Amino acid sequence: MKILLTGANGYIGQRLLPLLVEAEHEVICLVRDPRRFELPERLRARVTVAQGDLLQPDSLRDLPRDLDAAYYLVHSMSGNDKNFVQSEQDSAQNFVDYLDQTTAKQVIYLSGIVNDQGLSAHLRSRKAVESVLEKAEKASLTVLRASIIIGSGSASFEIIRDLVEKLPVMVTPRWLNSRCQPIGIRDVMFYLTAVLDNPDCLDKKFDIGGPDVLTYKQMLLGLAEVRGYRRYIITVPVLTPRLSSWWLFLVTRTTFSLAQSLVESLRNDTVADPQRSIRSVVPHECMSYRAALELAYSRIEQNEVISSWSDALSSGVIQKNYMDFVQIPQHGVLTNRQVLNFTRDPNEVLRNVWSIGGERGWYKVDWLWRIRGLMDKFVGGVGLRRGRRSPTKLRAGDPLDFWRVLVADRSSRRLLLYAEMKLPGEAWLQFRITDNGDGSHRLEQLAAFRPQGIAGRLYWYSLVPFHFIIFRGMIENIVQYGEVVPVLGSQPAPAGI
Repeated sequence: MKILLTGANGYIGQRLLPLLVEAEHEVICLVRDPRRFELPERLRARVTVAQGDLLQPDSLRDLPRDLDAAYYLVHSMSGNDKNFVQSEQDSAQNFVDYLDQTTAKQVIYLSGIVNDQGLSAHLRSRKAVESVLEKAEKASLTVLRASIIIGSGSASFEIIRDLVEKLPVMVTPRWLNSRCQPIGIRDVMFYLTAVLDNPDCLDKKFDIGGPDVLTYKQMLLGLAEVRGYRRYIITVPVLTPRLSSWWLFLVTRTTFSLAQSLVESLRNDTVADPQRSIRSVVPHECMSYRAALELAYSRIEQNEVISSWSDALSSGVIQKNYMDFVQIPQHGVLTNRQVLNFTRDPNEVLRNVWSIGGERGWYKVDWLWRIRGLMDKFVGGVGLRRGRRSPTKLRAGDPLDFWRVLVADRSSRRLLLYAEMKLPGEAWLQFRITDNGDGSHRLEQLAAFRPQGIAGRLYWYSLVPFHFIIFRGMIENIVQYGEVVPVLGSQPAPAGI
């Protein structure tokens, strides 16, 4: 089949794409900026990347018309748009207008379980998007409604993990007694592919969920049991939604907008309605909550996290056209340039560059970086705890603590980061290794800042005393990290020993 995949850069889309290709479908990935969509070599033969923005209908005019089906995986759960409800409906309507000009016979939408009364704004928005997609004249709608999705890199899993691993005692709002029906990401992928071109699934809405119905408190304690932790949870009625959002934002790696959305949605039970069960149409045994947790942790331990919630642009505060900044401006910027020549294997130094941030840290005075991340959190930024998708692999578009990867080119030995932290200006951090021509190499580290007004300049110059300590120490430790230094006076061991 020829399939249009929207949200191809997102958490679900990145996992669904290889499955569609393995099933020998031809896939068109709709993305806002192809430059931040890194397509694996093994998928390129059957995948076409198309540029378009669903909020700009004119950008959809040149998209293919000869489609068989489409996936609508567009959400604004953690977006910064205050009018996200209207934006989501506009996006869906533009999609329907385009779809009516194609030959598509089916559109598949991943929504949320909306069976409770007094739905949160985000759950109401999901339901409204369903109503818009139903208006398609030719394509029949198939809706899969899910509660909490558990998988390595999912927002829900990472937030639960943060809370349990960091806090032995938790004082939580009473909404933690709300019920949900978690489902593993592997089972979500099964259903998304199983309903495709399935005549029994056309014009149907299904609730999908795992075998366990749990309160959010039970989910936290369940993860603690899997990890072998003893945790205590105290629920109190005095935590307002706003206070709860701030608490979640400061303790976990989530953004404040996502924290608000999650807290607001906690008051709703998200349990599958048996009358909308998909099991009679698509028989499948879903894994338990515990099994989904164990699988997620195994993927993390094996460094096989395919996608993360923070891959989406809405996980930060960066502009949608951030790839326009892949070259550091030559004028109007303040810089700190450090250069260090070295004689060790450049590939070892490059590995150190590619491992920066996350668990490895920033090679110099990590406590200062943590303080800066905490300050960023307090003013509504992304903070430092977002981490990285993989401890050793980077690709354009990856989040990296409070940076976003613009360029990760191992062949030219260049890594360029763009700041997503709250700043009175724009900031870049670049690493580049070059050959000196005499057998030695050099590492150039460039921090650049384009200030906005007087506030931006005051910000930069107030940090100048720290720059020499941080940046000089950083480049020296990047070059030296992992280097074996021989002990003076040591002699080779005699033969046979």
